[in-house]
Amino acid sequence: MRGGKLIFVGCILISLFAQISAVKKSYIVYLGSHSHGPDATLEDYELVESSHYKLLGSYVGSEEKARDAIIYSYTKNINGFAATMEENEAEEIAKHPDVLSVFENTIHKLQTSRSWSFVDMDNAERDRIGALWTKAKFGRDIIIATLDSGVWPESKSFSDEGMAPVPSKWRGYCENNTKDGVPCNRKLIGARYFNKGIRAFNPDLNITNSARDTDGHGTHTLSTAGGNFVPGASYFGYANGTIKGGAPGARVAAYKTCWAEFCMDADLLAGFEAAIHDKVDVLSLSIGSAPVTRGLDYLDDALAIGSLHAVAKGITVVCAAGNNGPDGTIVNVAPWFLSVGASTIDREYLSSLRLGHGTVIKGATQESETLPQNRLYPLINSSDAAAHGVAQGDAALCDDSSLDPEKVKGKIVVCMGGVVDADTKTSNVREAGGVGVVIVNQTEEADYLTVGPNFLPSTMISYKHGLTLLSYMESTNKPLGNISPPESRIGVIRAPVVADFSSRGPSNSTPEILKPDVIAPGVNILAAFSPDGSSTDIMSDTRSTPYALLSGTSMACPHVSGVAALLKMIHRDWSPAAIKSAIMTTARTRDNKKQTIRDYTHEEATPFLYGNGHIRPNRAADPGLVYDITTDDYLNFLCALGFNATYLSNLTETPYFTCPSEPMRLENLNYPAISVPALDKTFTVTRTLKNVGSPGTYKVHVVAPSGVDVVVTPAELSFSQVGEEKSFRVAMTSKHRTIGKGYTFGRMVWSDGKHYVRSAVAVNVVA
Repeated sequence: MRGGKLIFVGCILISLFAQISAVKKSYIVYLGSHSHGPDATLEDYELVESSHYKLLGSYVGSEEKARDAIIYSYTKNINGFAATMEENEAEEIAKHPDVLSVFENTIHKLQTSRSWSFVDMDNAERDRIGALWTKAKFGRDIIIATLDSGVWPESKSFSDEGMAPVPSKWRGYCENNTKDGVPCNRKLIGARYFNKGIRAFNPDLNITNSARDTDGHGTHTLSTAGGNFVPGASYFGYANGTIKGGAPGARVAAYKTCWAEFCMDADLLAGFEAAIHDKVDVLSLSIGSAPVTRGLDYLDDALAIGSLHAVAKGITVVCAAGNNGPDGTIVNVAPWFLSVGASTIDREYLSSLRLGHGTVIKGATQESETLPQNRLYPLINSSDAAAHGVAQGDAALCDDSSLDPEKVKGKIVVCMGGVVDADTKTSNVREAGGVGVVIVNQTEEADYLTVGPNFLPSTMISYKHGLTLLSYMESTNKPLGNISPPESRIGVIRAPVVADFSSRGPSNSTPEILKPDVIAPGVNILAAFSPDGSSTDIMSDTRSTPYALLSGTSMACPHVSGVAALLKMIHRDWSPAAIKSAIMTTARTRDNKKQTIRDYTHEEATPFLYGNGHIRPNRAADPGLVYDITTDDYLNFLCALGFNATYLSNLTETPYFTCPSEPMRLENLNYPAISVPALDKTFTVTRTLKNVGSPGTYKVHVVAPSGVDVVVTPAELSFSQVGEEKSFRVAMTSKHRTIGKGYTFGRMVWSDGKHYVRSAVAVNVVA
């Protein structure tokens, strides 16, 4: 959801939350990790819970009061608890030597956008299944889980037809003990809900005790990641065909931690705790936190904390990069995340505008309603249909209550694009009695067409075609027109293009880590949907649909989660970092026209928009080399950010960790991309590559960032066996003419003639 609608919904909830007493709030008290080991018993968990009561009781007056105050006690993997307390009590407990951090139980949001982009991805590339995927049986016995708004279990995407029994390692279950419960099968093997955190934040919020999805988001993301094959799926006839998730044979589980599109820290940590304990393989998080402003904020964020614990257990964590674009800052930037931006696909939805004098203007739509084609309808410019007392500018946008029904009734209304959501414009025209809508793009510079599901015959046309329409309307006293029935076509437009809403780098907190990592399809994605949800978010739209076209980095994230699951099936011994590296270094930076990927303004995109590039699953299955990272490497990274060893030793199950005597340079984390935010004359970074393919000799090729000399030493690496590691140095020297011009970009590629291990390079010259 974008624009005024998201702000409106957010304001309603925030105003409700503000009614809660200012005296007490809910906080997370984070204590690190447990040292239970694999054979922990119920008694071990109870002892931890008791220790939490004792700790909090020493600050609130008694253990009895602590029991009343604690919302969650995290006892299995994450050590800590969520509790309601006064601010001064939270400040005091934060000083306790065993407490790593105390932070308020805050809101995160699902990353769905209601801005539908017209330009779309290469379907052939996405759907082509190589021999390795066949060998992997599409992810069988791998478990993908989402922390989201739940699941609609009756969807055909979660059918278990032909599936083998549930893997023996699985510890999870479905909460199915109420009328709104969720039944499990051999495909959907887990469904649980966590709402104590949001209930503590707002006890009056009307939510159910069920993992069942009521808004469609969770069902959409889970089926995108691991949904089964479903023939004949469509959205009211659009995008008709067989759909599947990224890993259609994978088992799936849903942990409902988000309610009314909002997710609370306390509930998220409870979801992480359960998912880690239940033995999931991939966690897909279509959730965005507030942008982290400094590295030390990493461990004041439930998403970063929970994900670090998951990665330490061998779970790949994939996150949405955020819907704050085109100007907003990227979110979920910790290096252990695989952060995903959104791109378009190559499907277009056509609907032409036929004018009274015979001219036909190409447009875009996603509407199932049509006008009779045997007649023409009067056209009116919305600015000429302003209601009494309404400014023409508001009427031009077809804003709420801006149109005069007497002027609009029975006519096709021409609205200007922008500011007001397209679905809101069409809803307002419909309420005023109009029979159709034409939305004209206002900007020539960003002349892309956006379409979304409405329920009035509608089409959007370009700025250039808008001038043609305006000229016609001014040339006659009775302008007429008709909107043709919609049709969809694939493979005919440029793709991928970076979506306008996709958040951009660099990271504010740690620009030494280049984010996002990759982009993936996130615009007009067809996937399963809850019949209880609204695909348009228009109050008067009561239509139900089992499948919906949604957009957002929420939709891009599970594409990569599905790929990660397939890689895990093929390469059981790969770490989360190795899986991430394979996906990143095999990504492409060219589109289906064999030109550099562009953004929605038609300008060439940079790694701050697409990271290492657009995912290529087949190539990721055999990357040749990977950049691996261990849990200790991440801890060394945190040492360099300023955390002390005593603090960090509590994050691991083995308390022997110590920070290096000389802190690492953040740029030297063994990341698959290179970012130097402050190149002061010269700078050298180091990297290590691990062979995961056949023996071979790799040579490096560098495209240096403009104004920077780059030398890689050695320039050739030979590998004789699987698992062998070789290190190299990348020396950069600035050319003074680039000082103060901001970031410039290049790339580094290691190749043996068969594999191409690509890394984006971003450099900001300061001296």
